Amino acid sequence: MPAVQTRILPAHSLDESSLTYVVIAAREKGKWVFVRHRERSSWELPAGHIEKGESADQAALRELNEETGTVRSSLNYLCDYQVSVSGKSESGRLYAADILERKLALEHEIVELRLDTELPSLLTYPEVQTVLFQHAKELLRS
Repeated sequence: MPAVQTRILPAHSLDESSLTYVVIAAREKGKWVFVRHRERSSWELPAGHIEKGESADQAALRELNEETGTVRSSLNYLCDYQVSVSGKSESGRLYAADILERKLALEHEIVELRLDTELPSLLTYPEVQTVLFQHAKELLRS
């Protein structure tokens, strides 16, 4: 298995055009929101690719809606990050969101949503999600 390294970068340290992904550390009713993709048995934070012509903020709101059904939230940009796998690096932006309203039916590729106080033990991308989740928790405590 290739070595994966996740680095937290200061906010606004990367040009938005170099970003590929957004990850959202979302909370609802005081608990963290995790989602399960229909092709996996593991859990992850809501996340996804930034589409062509879309800003990172727009991608975060779209992914939060698609993966959790969120129709109203507060979204806050936390920082940038970089993930390196076997010498290849990709970058993303980490957000926090408080979900204020969401529709009940999930659509798209997500089949299950879980609210929890801690990170689930079975994660899709543990080397990345653990680092991003812990960083978001630290920033949101201060």
